[in-house]
Amino acid sequence: MNRSPQASSSKKEQRKYICVGDPNAIPTSYEPEQMILLDGSVPVLDELSEPDVEGVWITRDQFPRVSELRGLAQSGAMLRDMPEGVALIDFDNRVLWANRRLLEWAETTENSAVGMDFYELLGNPEIMGPDFCPFHTTMATGEESNSTLQATDNRYFQVNASTIEHPRQSQQLIVTVNDITKEILQQQKLEAIHQAGRDLADLRPNEIFMMEVDERIELLKENIRHYLSDLLNFQVIEIRLLEHATGNLVPLLSVGIDQDAADRQLYAHPQGNGVTGYVAASGRSYVCQDVENDPLFLPGATNTCSSITAPLILHDQVLGTLNVESPDTSAFSDSDLQFLEIFARDVAFALNTLELLVAQKANTAQQSCDAIHSAVALPVDEILNDAVNVMEGYIGHSSEVMDRLRRILQNARDIKQTIQQIGQKMTPMEAVPEAAETVQHAVLRGKKILVVDADNQVREDAHHLLQKYGCIVETAHQGDEAVLMVRGSGGFESYDVIISDIRLPDYSGYQLMLRLGKIIHRVPMVLMTAFGYDPGHSIVKARQNGLHPKCVLFKPFRLDQLIDVIHTTLQLNEQDPLREASAETSPESRSE
Repeated sequence: MNRSPQASSSKKEQRKYICVGDPNAIPTSYEPEQMILLDGSVPVLDELSEPDVEGVWITRDQFPRVSELRGLAQSGAMLRDMPEGVALIDFDNRVLWANRRLLEWAETTENSAVGMDFYELLGNPEIMGPDFCPFHTTMATGEESNSTLQATDNRYFQVNASTIEHPRQSQQLIVTVNDITKEILQQQKLEAIHQAGRDLADLRPNEIFMMEVDERIELLKENIRHYLSDLLNFQVIEIRLLEHATGNLVPLLSVGIDQDAADRQLYAHPQGNGVTGYVAASGRSYVCQDVENDPLFLPGATNTCSSITAPLILHDQVLGTLNVESPDTSAFSDSDLQFLEIFARDVAFALNTLELLVAQKANTAQQSCDAIHSAVALPVDEILNDAVNVMEGYIGHSSEVMDRLRRILQNARDIKQTIQQIGQKMTPMEAVPEAAETVQHAVLRGKKILVVDADNQVREDAHHLLQKYGCIVETAHQGDEAVLMVRGSGGFESYDVIISDIRLPDYSGYQLMLRLGKIIHRVPMVLMTAFGYDPGHSIVKARQNGLHPKCVLFKPFRLDQLIDVIHTTLQLNEQDPLREASAETSPESRSE
């Protein structure tokens, strides 16, 4: 007998004893209704949790099995000292037993905890699911269930419940409790970082419409600074963007960095450019726990002792670097590195979105300017044609009228030039993809081209196709207008290329070439014709009189063919510069 009954006979009827073995071996002084009969020592500890159990009677034949009781006692000691919380509760969620860790979290004692509602023991926390009450679920189904509890002091517990059943005892639950505060707070921080990353590039249509590019950049920089400072608690921050053409790391944002360090020129190179250059070159993050003993580190803030630098990567391409520093040695943990890398990806995405917005704005601006230019191009050409016609009649008669007509010509040309200049200002070169500005396109920029064709669509297409390469395009309907345009616009200095249809309303393209030959020593001519259509063998005659074999376009032609033939003509101009026709070289005697 573990405990002998010491109470008076008046309390006998309230006493309960546990009997392990044959109940007939129990002395007659113990009444049978006070006995809890068990067939082994295993369930003894569970029965001892009842407060009115006075003792345990173990018959002699059960003594060899007392080691089981010792094993259970040892298991109980292990449960008491487990790092997780453990409790035994009844059907009404009342605590029957709790181990030391759970009592420590509840800030109470075992005597106070026993009989208390489990939720009350933890300060009535909020149940966050998935099971709103895992105890009820387990009682009803017999299956294990779990839930997350949020305590009032911003602690989080994971609770798991499973059943314990005995034939002569009501259903009980064994509950394990884990403190998951650190994991939950980390998860919440990750979610906050992801939300912050989404907010970085979240610009509403009205904001995009109202804000200039520089304003958007400033807003993005302020949001980055805000989230790094308030959310991640980083106070010394530097962001640099990589210029891929030069490898230069251009400062975008500096907070808490010394001005000399912020102005320092760095390149994406693993040596001689600090941690920032190494990260930009390698595309890998770098943690510097002690700047004094790190050969890569270049001072940023005066009192920096440790730092983390992460690359800004999008689509496997390094866009720049994000660097944070601390005045404490070994100030950054693995979690800090993880958070910074996640945020760095969001920053890279936001920067890419901003670049797309800039490019979209540039494209929209260019399209708008192109549309305006197309709308005014042909009317301006009409003004030019009329002006040179009027000038022809006043040559040698009125210098004042001639001056006014020249101003009309210049003003008309300035209208188109102004539209192009506005388009270039609204389309910054950094918004133009590198592949869009080829060497061939650069050669065309600023070249003056005259297109002669009776078809309005051809003249309009010439403006649309060539002006996007920076060409200055003017058009004429017929041959006489073209001659006047060349003569009234400076002769051999007027146009770099003259493109004409072989069949004009007044005469052929070949005859135009001959008339222009009286003004220009070598006419920079290109002739256009439909396949199989060459009245009077104009192209053959033109080639016999100096037309380059490659300076012929067969309609319908592709844009690349047009560009190639213009390029050929420009090369000829370099080899034999255009000049005024002399009497000896004038083609007046040539047959038309």
